Amino acid sequence: MNRALNTARFISFEGGEGAGKSTVITAAADALRALGQTVLLLREPGGTAVGEAVRAVLLNPELRGLCAESELLLMMASRAQLVRECILPALERGDWVLCDRFTDASFAYQGGGRGIDAGRIAELERWVAGIRPGLSFLLDLPVETGLARAGSRAAPDRIEAESITFFERVRATYRARAAADPARWCVVDARQPAADVAAAVVLRLNQQVEAQR
Repeated sequence: MNRALNTARFISFEGGEGAGKSTVITAAADALRALGQTVLLLREPGGTAVGEAVRAVLLNPELRGLCAESELLLMMASRAQLVRECILPALERGDWVLCDRFTDASFAYQGGGRGIDAGRIAELERWVAGIRPGLSFLLDLPVETGLARAGSRAAPDRIEAESITFFERVRATYRARAAADPARWCVVDARQPAADVAAAVVLRLNQQVEAQR
């Protein structure tokens, strides 16, 4: 894998349930395209035929017995395919890649949420992904607010059905990672109206575009 690859155009969007990532990613993609940029939209787990098949397993509410280690390895398997099939080729072309979650999600969900050692996740991250986004947005909001939003949608999937304490650990891990690496992270208050959240993200993204000119 090309470790010297420029990842400044690789942008991830992170956050707990109900944070509004889909709306914000759409706005970010529209803003980039308005500037004449080529954009690839991806999601995790998923984004490829292999990844979507893995996603169906991971989110299946009937598979509540899936152990934490299996969950992590399935996430990483989907990610391995996504990196090699989609992300690296796009970055090599000079395209922008906007991804709904990336490896930080494993630190938050399988690490903070499930209790898997962060060092083990980091080892897999280095081997499976080999890259990190150049910019990561954390759409942050209180867990109960996010779950209330998510609860207004369809029936919960296997992960959405977890406890509030699980999601509190997820949020705490995300916030700790963002605080430890402020150069990469942009934390946005997702309690705001969706239009305001999107505007804050687009403003920061425009700065990233200018830095690439």
